[in-house]
Amino acid sequence: MKITLHRINEAVHFRASNEDGNIIDIDGSPTIGGEDLGVRPMQLLLMGLAGCSSMDIISILKKQKQTITSYDVDVNAERDTENTPSLFVTILVSFRINGDIDEKKAVRATKLSMDKYCSVSKIMEKTANINYQLILNDKTINLD
Repeated sequence: MKITLHRINEAVHFRASNEDGNIIDIDGSPTIGGEDLGVRPMQLLLMGLAGCSSMDIISILKKQKQTITSYDVDVNAERDTENTPSLFVTILVSFRINGDIDEKKAVRATKLSMDKYCSVSKIMEKTANINYQLILNDKTINLD
């Protein structure tokens, strides 16, 4: 795996690319000299968490012949602003899935991803308390 980062301007706007040629812009907030021309690095981590877990969940549900009509994830996080570095301390991942999906299969797929398969989740749980919820066909499902 290889990532290349190139500085775009005289501030902190960067363009990152991977070996496949996919590109993402990264920038800082105006408070540190950024210009809001891209995603902030800590936001990228949360996007990675949502993407990694979603790939797992969708793959598991597809293998079980479940029909997904819409799929969205919201990630809300709080950082420890009292310390440097300002790490995430709490993260809530809300999976919103609609379709012809068996509730037990959706619960199992979500738990397998977040508790076992998602590499990003496993890395981030070392410093943050990660909670997750499943909203299936507009109904919040108890994951306990």
